[in-house]
Amino acid sequence: MSEQCTHNCETCSANCDSKNKQQSLIEAPHEMSKIGKTIGIVSGKGGVGKSMVTSMLSVLMKRKNYKTSILDADVTGPSIPKAFGIKQKAMANEFGLLPVASKTGIDIMSINLLLENDTDPVVWRGPVIAGTVKQFWTDVIWDTDYMFIDMPPGTGDVPLTVFQSIPVDGIVIVTSPQELVSMIVEKAVKMAKLMNVPILGIVENMSYFECPDCGKKHSIFGDSHIEEIAKEYGIDSISRLPINSKLAGGVDAGLIELFDGTWLDALSDKIEAM
Repeated sequence: MSEQCTHNCETCSANCDSKNKQQSLIEAPHEMSKIGKTIGIVSGKGGVGKSMVTSMLSVLMKRKNYKTSILDADVTGPSIPKAFGIKQKAMANEFGLLPVASKTGIDIMSINLLLENDTDPVVWRGPVIAGTVKQFWTDVIWDTDYMFIDMPPGTGDVPLTVFQSIPVDGIVIVTSPQELVSMIVEKAVKMAKLMNVPILGIVENMSYFECPDCGKKHSIFGDSHIEEIAKEYGIDSISRLPINSKLAGGVDAGLIELFDGTWLDALSDKIEAM
């Protein structure tokens, strides 16, 4: 270790073995891949609609005429293929694995596209799951302007593997209004800061219910605290998704590409401007 070492490889000017080892954790994509910006979609806990937000953002970027893709890193709970109504399995050629295209041309790779049956459980330990996510990056031939990575909830093996192995350009944090979730969101924010990954915005799902008769908005799950967290950590983009049966129904029916709404437009504009 160099005498100049500050023990912080992000700011240290010393050229030591520790710094070189940290930098070498980034994995190169497949040699035939062409990948633009990479955006991770994360959440501190499950059940907040992370996969739905991933799907909606990819659809919005596709509507802007960009080549768009989704790497489904939620290996034990893959739901992206269902949201897009994809039934066929991924194929390979002599060069590598090929993603499956959705109806509108969004390229998708998920463990469910490799399993014989969609309902087969993935009973694997953490290192094997993390290794599979790496292979989705290194062995799949991607051609995309914007890749969205649907991460599993929490701050464990797979999110850590993604942050360390894949050059993520920014993340979007998905949450819901409950007080407990606000605490967990802070954990996700702090992990992003620790890994030196920019936070593009926070999406609060199930934020409110809008009465179809009077148009009044009701906070079913309590008052939101998302502004306080965003202000504390300098996050300037907040999006809110309502409790909307059409959105949930679209995901269940595999028709997420038909969703109609402006809730994530500002966030998609920010992603486009990266």
